[in-house]
Amino acid sequence: MKAIVHRANGAPDVLRLVDRDRPEPGPGEVRVRVAVSGVNPTDWQARSGAGHPRGFPETTPHHDGAGTVDAVGEGVERSRIGQRVWLFMAAAGRPTGTAAEFTVVPAEQAVPLPDGVGFDVGAALGVPALTAHRALTVAEDGPGRLRPGALDGKVVLAAGGAGAVGHAVIQLARWAGATVVATVSGPEKARLATAAGAHHVVNYREGDPAAGIRRVAPDGVDVVAEVALGANLALDLAVLRPRGTISTYANDGGGPVELDVPRHMVLNARLQFLILYLAGPRARAAAVEDVAAAVRDGALPVGEEHGLPLIRFPLHRTADAHRAVEGRAVGKVLVDVTA
Repeated sequence: MKAIVHRANGAPDVLRLVDRDRPEPGPGEVRVRVAVSGVNPTDWQARSGAGHPRGFPETTPHHDGAGTVDAVGEGVERSRIGQRVWLFMAAAGRPTGTAAEFTVVPAEQAVPLPDGVGFDVGAALGVPALTAHRALTVAEDGPGRLRPGALDGKVVLAAGGAGAVGHAVIQLARWAGATVVATVSGPEKARLATAAGAHHVVNYREGDPAAGIRRVAPDGVDVVAEVALGANLALDLAVLRPRGTISTYANDGGGPVELDVPRHMVLNARLQFLILYLAGPRARAAAVEDVAAAVRDGALPVGEEHGLPLIRFPLHRTADAHRAVEGRAVGKVLVDVTA
């Protein structure tokens, strides 16, 4: 089979297209013929070695993808052979990610993909959708699970609503009944956030963004899904309601974050840091179940018309796909594995 590998950390040029034997599924595992592989910031960070120590002499990257089960290991029902699935955390603690024609994962990490839902949707779930679910379910006064109606009466602020996680936050929050406000940096991203389903969009570079958000949510925002905590914390606190939650999954732009402790205390604010890989098996399992339900309801479409443009590369250009994600391409970067 064809696979992308890297044997050392570094720039995208360390990625190589090679021929490898098809991996065989072990007990409790399935082998998937990958159709589309999804690329996330965590993938280039792992390749570069930024906070991700190498665990294997040779690694095939990418956590997310979609394809068809073609073999199963001991203890897995043979009826799963031929099943269309989406994959998550394929490369977590394993050397075999989804940037290959075949990959092997634990059976529970290959989630059935409904007929009529394309592999592009499946490859765009994983890290973004499960992270978004976690961000929306950690509030003191909010639900621990998502379903239609779970967020009725709540206001969710999706910071960076044109990003992949922001896009999933908008879609899942809408599906669960929330009023959704998205912040963006310009008119093109405003168009994408609106297409994703945001009820209101605020350009944080113009006028008084806090006033704009407060016009929509005079009592304050219940949950902020935050992508750039250092840059946005002052705005978040200006619009957060008492006992509100700031769920931060990234700090785009980097730099230290300075906390105004009395202000957080007066608000009884919850500042929840989160990373999918350390969320715990129970939280991840709940997220997978709820995201799968949202997919069945048609709540997580992708593509330009749904607010998430697709940027495609063939397998042999996976290095260029990494450059696109590292360069902050607007949209979802996908690698077409099966021609």
